[in-house]
Amino acid sequence: MFGLNVRQMSSAVSYVSLDFQVFGRVQGVFFRKFTKRKADELGVYGYCMNARDGTVVGTIQASHQLIQQMKDWLQNTGSPYSRIERCEFTNERIISELEYNKFEVRH
Repeated sequence: MFGLNVRQMSSAVSYVSLDFQVFGRVQGVFFRKFTKRKADELGVYGYCMNARDGTVVGTIQASHQLIQQMKDWLQNTGSPYSRIERCEFTNERIISELEYNKFEVRH
């Protein structure tokens, strides 16, 4: 990295973007609120919302390391009263700049 100028360094930064869907008892148990809290704590961007099929869906964007931490939280922790059956991740891709400037709960 020492041989790169500032412009090259900024273009060398990449992020991961992916969609998620969490199945189980995840609506009516503050799952979205706790997801936002965890995303804000980690510095992950994107959104989450309740889906009509009873799942919680969303998109997360951050560095690879932060995405791994958020994926682990979505699969294994959730909110205190949630019961996560499974979490599916789709549309994973590398992006050069973030498409969101915060994490939000959508209604």
